Amino acid sequence: MSKEVNSESVSLCPLNTGAATEQDMLCIFGTGDLGRSLGQRLLQTGYRVVYGSRRPQSCGLLPPGTQAMSHEAAAQSARLVFICIHRENYDFLETLATQLKGKVLVDVSNNLKKNLYPEANAEYLQRLIPGAQVVKGFNTLSAWALQNGPSDANRQVYLCGNSAEAKQAVADVATKLGFTVLDRGSLSAARELEDFPLQLFPEWRLPMQLAIGLTAFFFIYVVIRDVIYAYVKDNKDISFRIMVSLANKVFPAVSLVMLSLCYLPGVIAAFLQLYRGTKYKRFPDWLDRWMLCRKQLGLVALALASLHVLYTLIIPIRYYVRYKLAANTISQIRENKTSLFDTTMAWRTDSYYSMGALGFGLYLLLGITSLPSVSNMLSWREFSFIQSKLGYLTLFVCTFHTYLYGWDMFLRPSYYKWYTLPNYMLSLVVPSAVLVLKLLLLLPCVDRTLTRIRQGWERSDPEHESKKSLLTSGYHTTDTNAL
Repeated sequence: MSKEVNSESVSLCPLNTGAATEQDMLCIFGTGDLGRSLGQRLLQTGYRVVYGSRRPQSCGLLPPGTQAMSHEAAAQSARLVFICIHRENYDFLETLATQLKGKVLVDVSNNLKKNLYPEANAEYLQRLIPGAQVVKGFNTLSAWALQNGPSDANRQVYLCGNSAEAKQAVADVATKLGFTVLDRGSLSAARELEDFPLQLFPEWRLPMQLAIGLTAFFFIYVVIRDVIYAYVKDNKDISFRIMVSLANKVFPAVSLVMLSLCYLPGVIAAFLQLYRGTKYKRFPDWLDRWMLCRKQLGLVALALASLHVLYTLIIPIRYYVRYKLAANTISQIRENKTSLFDTTMAWRTDSYYSMGALGFGLYLLLGITSLPSVSNMLSWREFSFIQSKLGYLTLFVCTFHTYLYGWDMFLRPSYYKWYTLPNYMLSLVVPSAVLVLKLLLLLPCVDRTLTRIRQGWERSDPEHESKKSLLTSGYHTTDTNAL
């Protein structure tokens, strides 16, 4: 039994073998979730790991194959040290200035909120131990990402530091772990890296704000037109329709508007380039932010379209619908009447549902190809074809679906309650405008000029102007000679 224990202790503590070198030995200060997960990944990649702890004898949850020792001893065994402790516990590191001199210290700490301290944690660490080379990195990764390997959402490691050699050493470790390294410059960028994990869905804020705002607007609009109007004019209480009927009017309207907002910034950018005659001028900041969140706009629009499909499927089982069908059937039996088959109505409804199904299918295709696991397998041309050409086709089909829904309602005065437009007509304004503007861009003369601009041609290009003047001068000279 003692022999087994001894052999196990040797395997768990490879430092005692004396075979480890400082180059393949890494040190971690901190035995929390992040420190343990990082140590496990480093072990799996082939590194030897030692932990520095205040109580090395009581660290029982460390990954097998590692060893815990005092901070002083651990710091002397490796050249690169990961500081996986909170900033408020940094003070003791000042007493280790001698042991940490010349070492590469990787600060992975984050704060609970922005501007909690006057300086970044990494800058504070560098001030505590001026003889060390501090690199900010790995703070954007979670313990879960380290345990399960780099996923599409946690593949990047941001680094910053004043020493290029120290950053390269950390970058080599990150690359060996399977991450993509992005160098953000000197240690002055540490504040930016520490604020990055504190952001809550920054790219989703504008899409969600638009979705909430549009949903609230359309919901209030249809409630006034349908529920309040019926109560004031006919003294009828149809408030029960809010839960399904009115919701099923709001979701498709908001979805169609948000889908068109995905393609409107591209159209605006094209007209700006045509107006400026160059592609080398920056777009306004608001347009840049708008274009960067187009993917999120489309996914929110897809979610609302999915709700529209689900609400449509439950319409036949609603109590109100079943009651109306039964009452209409009984009324026809009593009056001995039979409704005539309307071929026009059959064409209208079948076309309406067919365009809706086709549009939702294209919607799903756009959503699937926007996933990183799918888009990474597509070439640039394939991705551009799906997101651009099929995207405009989706917008056209969904807009046509809405026009078929309205059919001839715009000719009936009864649909203009309180002289207001039906909500479906409001939802058609933006997508119709986008499609018309896109058609203008597809005109041969416009498309030819826009293509040249995007290939680098400039209307005010001096070389182009000189060539043009030479051609003009030559033409006039020839013309004069001819006379």
